[in-house]
Amino acid sequence: MHPRLIEIGDFTIYTYGFMIVVGATLAYLFLSSQAKNHYNIDPDKISSLLVWIFITAFVGGKVFFYLEDPQMYMKDPAKMLEDIGNGFVFFGSLLFAVPTTIWFFIRNKWNVWGMLDLLAFTTLIVHAFGRLGCFFAGCCHGVSTEVAWGVTFTDPQSQAEPLGVALHPTQLYAFLMLTVIFLTLFFYRKRKQFDGQIFIIYVILYSIGRSFIEVFRGDEARGFVIDGWVTHSQFISMILITAMIGLYVWRKRNNTTS
Repeated sequence: MHPRLIEIGDFTIYTYGFMIVVGATLAYLFLSSQAKNHYNIDPDKISSLLVWIFITAFVGGKVFFYLEDPQMYMKDPAKMLEDIGNGFVFFGSLLFAVPTTIWFFIRNKWNVWGMLDLLAFTTLIVHAFGRLGCFFAGCCHGVSTEVAWGVTFTDPQSQAEPLGVALHPTQLYAFLMLTVIFLTLFFYRKRKQFDGQIFIIYVILYSIGRSFIEVFRGDEARGFVIDGWVTHSQFISMILITAMIGLYVWRKRNNTTS
């Protein structure tokens, strides 16, 4: 597609980065307004929270990316610094950011489970726009296909491989999935039975959807486990689904909104 949105001399605005900024801005506006309305939290505190989330999500995404081929990076550690702005694993970002946000909630004496529900929507917003960025950059692409909606990437700057061949637009599949999850949970939120329910359902739905989309992913470099039966992301999804179901049962038994 169009990896570079604007080029003026040596000045370049990359479409991926632009989409992340748009998503982060919308996520901040959503979270700050909802946190203010529900828990009377100062928007400045939300700004600090998002800084912590951004840092830990960046680190976690890169760590899990490196773990997909640890031997390569152990042999040549300098590769870890090459193109540092590309190559992230969402599950790594999630697993690093969530404990940090919980710590931040506890430190500020906020409703931990209630804020996690709001964080689910925030994450969905940023992630959805991030997937649009992936589409324009060509990363996280699908396998070759003959379906009518296959997308052919031709820009030499695109990260899609191979160029000139119709591929499954898995980035758009993910964007649509994230949008559906957001809308479903947004309309369901007033009927939730306990705080934390929205967050738990979000993780379960995303993990299921991600496992399905993995079937069409074409970037095999991300690796497989269990003798090639499942990808890294599918394996993590299975663990998260199991953990979230257990957490759901425990929270429902407590049946508390605190």
